[in-house]
Amino acid sequence: MPKEFLYRGRNDEEIKALSMDEFIRLLPARMRRSLRRGISDSQRIVIEKIRIWTLDKKPVRTHARDLIILPEMIGKTVQVFNGQEFVEVKLDLKKVGHYLGEYAVTNKPVRHGRPGIGASRSSMYIPLK
Repeated sequence: MPKEFLYRGRNDEEIKALSMDEFIRLLPARMRRSLRRGISDSQRIVIEKIRIWTLDKKPVRTHARDLIILPEMIGKTVQVFNGQEFVEVKLDLKKVGHYLGEYAVTNKPVRHGRPGIGASRSSMYIPLK
């Protein structure tokens, strides 16, 4: 049987029951500072949309990659823009306290293959199949 995931020694029901000030104290320094400085209007709109989201609706789409995942978002689905498309992110306890943008990678890994025609002087001698 797999071990239950705990965030700083608390399960998801305990995390959801915490007030915002108590939750902020559990976060790492970067996230704690970000939330204490306040959230922007675009982030506030996304949070309100996530609060009213239900399973029968389409996931909330957002460009707010700098939004910190809060306990009230657990169990919801969000589509985060990565610069080209919206990547679907299912939010769970393991993702609480991280940024939304961490789960929508913005670049593709480079895949080096054979050189194409005209890539270099030596590529002229690669036989064409």
